[in-house]
Amino acid sequence: MKRIVVLGAGLVGKSIAVDLSKTFDVTTVDVNHSSLEKLSKYKNIKTYLTDLSEEGEIQRVVKDFDLVIGSLPGYMGYETVKQTILAGKDIIDISFFREDPFELDELAKKQNVTAIIDAGVAPGMGNIILGYHNEKMEVSSYKCYGGGLPFKREWPYEYKAVFSPLDVLEEYIRPARYVLNGELVVREALSEAEIGLFEPIGSLQAWNTDGLRTLIKTMKIPNMIEKTLRYPGTVNYIKVLRETGFFSSDPLLVNGMQIRPIDVTAKLLFPVWELKKDEEDYTILRVIIKGKENGVEKKYTYNLFDRFDKVTHTTSMARTTGYTCTAVAHLFSKGMVKHKGICPPEFLGVDKKNFDFILNYLIERGVEYNLTEE
Repeated sequence: MKRIVVLGAGLVGKSIAVDLSKTFDVTTVDVNHSSLEKLSKYKNIKTYLTDLSEEGEIQRVVKDFDLVIGSLPGYMGYETVKQTILAGKDIIDISFFREDPFELDELAKKQNVTAIIDAGVAPGMGNIILGYHNEKMEVSSYKCYGGGLPFKREWPYEYKAVFSPLDVLEEYIRPARYVLNGELVVREALSEAEIGLFEPIGSLQAWNTDGLRTLIKTMKIPNMIEKTLRYPGTVNYIKVLRETGFFSSDPLLVNGMQIRPIDVTAKLLFPVWELKKDEEDYTILRVIIKGKENGVEKKYTYNLFDRFDKVTHTTSMARTTGYTCTAVAHLFSKGMVKHKGICPPEFLGVDKKNFDFILNYLIERGVEYNLTEE
């Protein structure tokens, strides 16, 4: 396998393309000329300007490549995976789409295609870690806390969008599913907020988000939950916006025009949330797994703290998400992924060789998960 196409040239898509171009022949596709222009200095990356939302365009673009990387906003993710499968191409996708990926499982198997989804940091690495430990022990509890934030806390939001801003809004809207005592529980986003200590930053606020995703179907674990991290106080102001209707997709009649409030909100928030050039961000991920191993109660805690790379000028979220994706791409290229159909990241972690390969690949790039056992 030599030719890879990366769909999307945003913050994360760019880092994926750059990393893969060290080994493979890479082409990056995007609708935004300025995003592609940022890749022009990399001689091993070809760029192609087109609108992938146009009917038939994804199949046309991917047909000449050996592997597809999906790095598009969540609202395009499901259709991207579907169209790539229909084209008979393998795909590794990182988008945060709403739809159930397993609806495409039969199609992918029929096409003899592997579609690895949620191949980022959260969801992604948390799933891989859980998949590994679930093979070794009887897991009774899984908790995952994750977030990407700017070091500089600027009023009023104390936040910058380190991945697709539309997917950030999804975290504030989409109902959150988790598993409690073997039962599926659905709560509204931003619910059950708590304050926790996350070194070296200090106190951060966590709340329910819909990050378990495929784990709800693939793992028979009685207690599983995923929460997003932000600076304390975030829940209150986001709830004010949401409850007032700023995130609503229902059109309002304004001066004779039908306008969706969320579109106006996005136009106002995204410039404020945009990371400035070389503005430093960090990523935190904490995965806590409890259960019985060889008849003994065990607790494994993985902690990640990663920061903006001043040498390569790469955001931490692009590093932690992008390099997880590229690790999986290398894993796939070596023939270490045998699964056909929809392949969530927890399936990758089941094999210790895969688990170790991904962790070592990340360590080589300065992304390190620190493990403590109790």
